Amino acid sequence: MGRKQPEPEPEVDPTAFLLTSSMAGFLLMHTKEIKYMCMVAYTFLHGDKVFSKMSESASPSYKFVRLVFQCTGGGTLVPIFINLVPVSLSTDAYPIAIAISYLLHTYTPILREVLNQSELLKAALVVMYETFRATVVIKLTSAAQTAIAPSDFSFAVFGPIICGGIGGCGGAFLPLDKGLTPIEKTGLAPNMTSALIGAAFYHLFTSTSLSDGVIDAAKKAHVIVAMYFIAYGLSTAVSFKFGGGGTETKPEIAKKSAMKAKKES
Repeated sequence: MGRKQPEPEPEVDPTAFLLTSSMAGFLLMHTKEIKYMCMVAYTFLHGDKVFSKMSESASPSYKFVRLVFQCTGGGTLVPIFINLVPVSLSTDAYPIAIAISYLLHTYTPILREVLNQSELLKAALVVMYETFRATVVIKLTSAAQTAIAPSDFSFAVFGPIICGGIGGCGGAFLPLDKGLTPIEKTGLAPNMTSALIGAAFYHLFTSTSLSDGVIDAAKKAHVIVAMYFIAYGLSTAVSFKFGGGGTETKPEIAKKSAMKAKKES
């Protein structure tokens, strides 16, 4: 009888905590309930941007189409670039979420006032918004990785990053008659910057030797991008005053600073 071979030791995953926590299940939207909740929050916050700037005399159809553009801009342009079906046409839940947000903003506009007054509500919606936006960026970056063939390097370097960056911009460049107006004076908006950084990290990590030996590298990179988006989104939406015992939004701080400067002058 031969000697019994020792059983191989189980593989140790030092980064398993990224996927075993309950937070990871939320950030990866493992259930349909989480997905739909984050999707409605995503479309609702986009609706806040659209309806806050739009004239009350604008027609309902114009408001709805503008909301569609705002929510699905990147998910429309990127699939066209890589010869795929736009997200708004391939995902039936998306138009439903957009319609829900449209009805909420149209018939209960007081919700926008509540959103601007309640920092807790705003923070909760930003978390869900950024969680969904991270998924959008990751999916479009991954789709571009598959669709774009390598040219001068062993993998396509810039194409997937650009596609992921555009995917995370929302409807910044739609309708197309806007041109480059959104970045003409102020440069890249915070969501554009974070989308480019997130797409670059995910693409370079999963396409190079940086992910060698990492179990479930793509999912872990997704979790990291989602956490980065949430932290970045909260830092740009709310300014925490540690000495004053409260919070103020960035627009409120800018408004107070302008009033103070006016009084001093």
